[in-house]
Formats: sequence, C-alpha cells, structure tokens
Amino acid sequence: MNARAVALRALRRIDDQGAYANLALRAELERADLDERDRRFVTELVYGTTRMRRACDHLVDRFLVRPVDADVRTLLRLGAYQVACTDVPPHAAVGETVALARGRVRGLVNAVLRRVASTDVHWPDDATRLSYPDWLVDRLVADLGHDDAIAALTTMNEPASATVRDDDYVQDLASQWVADLVDAAPGMRVADVCAAPGGKATRVASRGPCVVALDVRAARVGLVVDNVRRLGAGNVHPLVADARRPPLRDGAFDRVLVDAPCSGLGTLRRRADARWRIDADAVDRLAALQRDIVDAAVTLVRPGGVLVYSVCTLTAPESLGVDDHVARTHPALEPLDAPAEPWRPWGRGALLLPQTAGTDGMALFRYRVPG
Repeated sequence: MNARAVALRALRRIDDQGAYANLALRAELERADLDERDRRFVTELVYGTTRMRRACDHLVDRFLVRPVDADVRTLLRLGAYQVACTDVPPHAAVGETVALARGRVRGLVNAVLRRVASTDVHWPDDATRLSYPDWLVDRLVADLGHDDAIAALTTMNEPASATVRDDDYVQDLASQWVADLVDAAPGMRVADVCAAPGGKATRVASRGPCVVALDVRAARVGLVVDNVRRLGAGNVHPLVADARRPPLRDGAFDRVLVDAPCSGLGTLRRRADARWRIDADAVDRLAALQRDIVDAAVTLVRPGGVLVYSVCTLTAPESLGVDDHVARTHPALEPLDAPAEPWRPWGRGALLLPQTAGTDGMALFRYRVPG
C-alpha cells in the first residue's frame, strides 16, 4: 500500500467515523510498511487535507454537477489538497489520486481534479480561503481585530514544529513560558489544578518546588503519573480531583496555576481536526467553567502568594472576560505586570499570538494575593 492509499484510509476514518486525526493517522501508520520519507508524506496529507477541508471542498465543488458520496468526497479533497497546497507536480497529484479511485468514479475524479489543477480560483471569503468555520473567523476578528485575527489563522494553517525540553519532554514554547512565569522556587508549594498531561507541572517542578498536580479524570491523571515517572519528577504529586472543589487546604500554596480547560483555539496548528470539532457555543460554556475554577483556586493561595491563570486560546470571553470576573469578584487581587515580548499587553494580562513567535496562542493573567 503506497503513501496516498494509507493517507486515504486515515482520512476516511476521520471523515466517516469521526475518528480523531492523530489517532487515525497513528493506527494507519502502524499497519503500513512505509519508510520514513513516506511516513512524513502521509502525515502531511492527512493533517493538511483535514485542516484545509473547507478550502478543498470549494476547489472541487466548482466542477461538480451533482452531490457525491462520502468516499468520493474524501478522495477529491485529498487530490485537491495536493494540487493546491503542496509541491507535488499537478500531473502527479492528479494521476496518483485517480489511481486510488475505482470503477466509474475514476473518470469523475480525473475530470474534476484536472479542472482544479488548471483553473484559477476566486475565494468567496477569508473563512473559505483559510478553511475555518465562519463562526470561528468571526469570533477572532471581533476579539482580536481583523489583521491580527487573519494573521493568527494563517499561521495556524502551518504545521507545528516540535520543541524538545532539556529533559526530552516535547512541549510548545508558549506552554514552557507559562510554566516559567509561575516563578516557583525551591521550598515553595505549588498547586497545578488542571495539570494533565503534566507538561507544565513537570516544568514548574524542575525549579525545585513541591507540586500537587490535580486533574478531574483518572485517565488523565494517569498521563501525569506516566510523565512524572519518565522524567523522574519525584516532587510532583498527582491527584484525582475536581478543580472546582479541590480537596486542598485554604491558603496552603505559594503559587497556584490554573491552566484552564478551554476552546484551544490557539493550538490549531497541532490539532488538525479541532476547528471542525469545536462549536460556537463552546467558548461561553468553557468561560463559565473557567470562572468557577478560578474562584476555587483563589482560596488556595497564601497571603502574598501568586495565582496564575492561562488558556491556550485567543478568545476574549476566555481571557479578558475571566479577568473581568476576577476584578469584580476578587477585587483585592493585585494584577502583576505583563511579561516582556513576545507577549503583548492584553487588558490586565498578556497575550501571545501564534504569528509573533511561531508558538501556540496563549493568554496569561497573574495576580498577587494581598498579605
């Protein structure tokens, strides 16, 4: 089975069965006997076609006179992605994709992809061109402004590069910077109340404090346990607990990190299918959860200690909106200065845009408890 056939199998699992892109890709690569070069090509085809699904549909729909079934749709997307978004020569992209078609469908696929390869495209709007749901583009344009939003969305269509820490843990620089801005030190007690899979907890722990790492689901805490063992982070103590009701003593921690569950709209580079899974109402639902978690986390911080709130998203309700809630509900908390570039001031906190430093998008707020 060649690379395109493996990619097509993975894409059909994603499109037809609702499989997560990373899991479908992994399963198909494990079944296939491919060299490293072909494995990288399969990865590009699966993630790229999934990411650019809407744009690919626009490219082919111009030349379809009637609806096609799901299998043909997936095959046309795969071909259109190669033609429009890769360095594969158009004749090879068309010919190799047509070779995957069966029966009478082959003629249709051949005709459509040849037209895609030879016809200039007029994009009706940015959402189609960049391949995002309308609501997502509208939300970020409203929250960030047009230019910053389009630049962020464009950057998040590029494949993410892997950043490896000194301890061999793979973690985006934005997440590493958040952990460092917790500013923990040896002898401190730190609570990371939404800790799975443990990347930030182990990064914080590398500075020497004692870290209690909570997450609400046992399976996710298992990920923390695995990473703690692999990294030898004996000063991290995983615990299954709900961050809205943490079973921890009030005022017992020098630092509390709330890396809250969020829409993840700053991480779309590395989550190819996330843009199609998140719905428009998720932002407001998650903002309500974030407010509840912050309210509980405030009680854990000792006088003079620091609360750090972060989300890997770019939406105002999950960042500025949560800070507005903090200002109203916990007026005694003192906001700390925004970190230096590449962060930019964002209300009383800071924002990191994907296009600024080639990282995930992130929002950050830090507060000192009086005392």
